[in-house]
Amino acid sequence: MAMARSSSRINFRDAPNQRRRGWGSRLVHLVLGVLTLWLIGLLGFIAVIPGQASKIDTESKTDAIIVLTGGGDRLAEGFRLLDRGLAKRLLISGVAPGVTLPQLIDRLGDQRESVPSAEELGCCVTLGYEAESTVGNADESAEWLRSNGAKSVRLVTANYHMLRSLLEFRRKVPDVSVVPNPVFPGEVRDRHWFVKPRTLVLLINEYHKYLVALGRAVPEMVHRATQRWTGEWTGEWSFAWPSKG
Repeated sequence: MAMARSSSRINFRDAPNQRRRGWGSRLVHLVLGVLTLWLIGLLGFIAVIPGQASKIDTESKTDAIIVLTGGGDRLAEGFRLLDRGLAKRLLISGVAPGVTLPQLIDRLGDQRESVPSAEELGCCVTLGYEAESTVGNADESAEWLRSNGAKSVRLVTANYHMLRSLLEFRRKVPDVSVVPNPVFPGEVRDRHWFVKPRTLVLLINEYHKYLVALGRAVPEMVHRATQRWTGEWTGEWSFAWPSKG
């Protein structure tokens, strides 16, 4: 009696196709996962940007004030803080080469009348021409703070720029107390910023720069914490061998 042949056959060509579909599905899931994490991170970053309703220390005195260039609001705020006596010295970091203090004041526009004159500020204001980025701001400011023996500083910059600035400053001068003093540019005061392409691009770009800064800072923080922990552990367990004789 002849054995009946099975009508079903193994199609060896299906396996590679299934494998390709499997890898393609995994790639799609990976991309969606990365995009989801990116979006969650972006929303979290925007949520912690200081807002106008945030509690800001506007009274504590510090050894110095540092203004990071990037807008007239920052300069005017720094000049007013100096005029109020919250510090005796002020550094403006990131000034374009050749620009003088009177020229900076002239560029304040309507805010020029609310700040002291160049003659009044000349004794206490230093212009920093070396910095071209936030990292450069931190480097320039760290050198200036050390040369002036400052142990505390009030940092003035835009609210969306404050998180990254604090991160860079704490990398460069971890022993200096930093009081954040954000200002609020018009584009981020708009309640409907999330539908304004220009503002949205500004915040996304700042978010990416913050991630890069965080990538630089985390290994250094871990290394510093490890050294501190190792030193404390060694100190706790060290003991003196008894002397002979």
